[in-house]
Amino acid sequence: MQVSAQVKESYARQYGASSVAWRMAAAKNKARNIQELAKNISFGNVLEVGCGEGSILHWLSEWNVCQNLNGIDISESGVEVAQSKQIKNVQHLGVFDGYSIPFPDQHFDLVICSHVMEHVEHERTLLREIMRVSKYQIFEVPIDFTFYVDRKISHFLSYGHINIYTPALFRFLLKTESFQVLHDKCCLYDDELLKMLFASNRMGYYKLKLKHALLRMFPYFLGIKPSSYAVLTKKDKQKATIF
Repeated sequence: MQVSAQVKESYARQYGASSVAWRMAAAKNKARNIQELAKNISFGNVLEVGCGEGSILHWLSEWNVCQNLNGIDISESGVEVAQSKQIKNVQHLGVFDGYSIPFPDQHFDLVICSHVMEHVEHERTLLREIMRVSKYQIFEVPIDFTFYVDRKISHFLSYGHINIYTPALFRFLLKTESFQVLHDKCCLYDDELLKMLFASNRMGYYKLKLKHALLRMFPYFLGIKPSSYAVLTKKDKQKATIF
């Protein structure tokens, strides 16, 4: 199995100079979440599935989180940009077909898949392949869910989000594929990112800041509707998959 021609084409030339600042700022948040979730596990090598243009790998290398970093992506342009950065601790960067990860079983101590699953046509196929090549996994997904989310289909499709999650729905997906949730985090975007998002909408910025303040006051609701959800997992040998 491989990604459809339409998906392949849409990501073939996605990465360019115009979005560098945004991607680096967003990646810094994602890399912090990875660093926090992985702080109590031991790992010597890491693979990022869906590495894009290497922004997360850049931060993990800068912070010396691991000296054996690797990345794969379906986008030729993304991999080319990542290679051009010559990131210090990156050992391998390559293009793959979206589902078949070209490494042996249990090859990596940790696989990272951050803000990727919402773009994937066949989520369970990729999850099983990630499980095959890794001992631990860290996933992060945006939480796009709202009531009547179907009224915003054009909005989400405009940036390739074909799967919509809540934290609970993503945990359901993972647990029914025999992933054990070890540690998770409901995340809110930091101020640097919000200022970039709302650069031309000051009122929108303050409304979201107020919403975030309320969510921090009520953890129950933060667990339903954060900005994103990050989770550390490993194979749960006690549970069967859905098939």
